[in-house]
Amino acid sequence: MNVLARSVRAAAKPIRLARFYASEAPASTDALRLTFVVPHKTLYQTTTVQQVNLAATSGDMGILANHVPTIEQLNPGVVEIIESSEVTKKFFVSGGFATINPDSSLNINAVEASPLEELSLE
Repeated sequence: MNVLARSVRAAAKPIRLARFYASEAPASTDALRLTFVVPHKTLYQTTTVQQVNLAATSGDMGILANHVPTIEQLNPGVVEIIESSEVTKKFFVSGGFATINPDSSLNINAVEASPLEELSLE
């Protein structure tokens, strides 16, 4: 009986719960920082841009600052980089990956990328 009483007493002790607080959210930024590379060359190195539009396997995406972090596989298609309201550049990519980070940085690693104006239909 003594063993049973000790077991009940041990089970009835209040359980101490520790509180943990979430870390502070990173400061939001209004700028998207783009790094765009191919195996032989860096096209953009931590360059501030307004928006990047790309074709991912999950669908077409428009990426702005403070986008939800994700990793996307790129489909062959056009990557549109909107540097400012006046300047937009387009590249054809054969595939690759885009990594969107919590600090509003976007890394695009493409197998091949060519400026759209350098391509011909012939």
